[in-house]
Amino acid sequence: MAKKGNYGTGRRKCAIARVWLEPGEGKFQINGREFKEYLGRPVLEILVQSPFAHLGLEGKYDVRATAKGGGITGQAGAVRLGIARALLEVDEEFRKPLRAGGYLTRDPRVKESKKYGRKKARRGFQFVKR
Repeated sequence: MAKKGNYGTGRRKCAIARVWLEPGEGKFQINGREFKEYLGRPVLEILVQSPFAHLGLEGKYDVRATAKGGGITGQAGAVRLGIARALLEVDEEFRKPLRAGGYLTRDPRVKESKKYGRKKARRGFQFVKR
């Protein structure tokens, strides 16, 4: 079954989201669940809806997304980028306002890997003088 609509891929931290947009009445689904139920925090709900709010398109598109990897915050950020990229497929005129709002920039921050001889990436063991 091919999914119809405009498609965008978003990534953040270790999370990857595939997003499909279709003209509709503003239904939001992430991994087959209502997005408010899936995300659980109002801050993340606002984050995911922000590209639509920035363009004044609230309630004009139905969103279907699958997110995997990372945690809820990373997945929400990935869905946001996926929505912005899918909106570019809808209309290329959205590029300038989305770019200005920072919605098309992939957040490069990822967890730094642990180093040998240390407790974490940068935290060393406590120094004991005697």
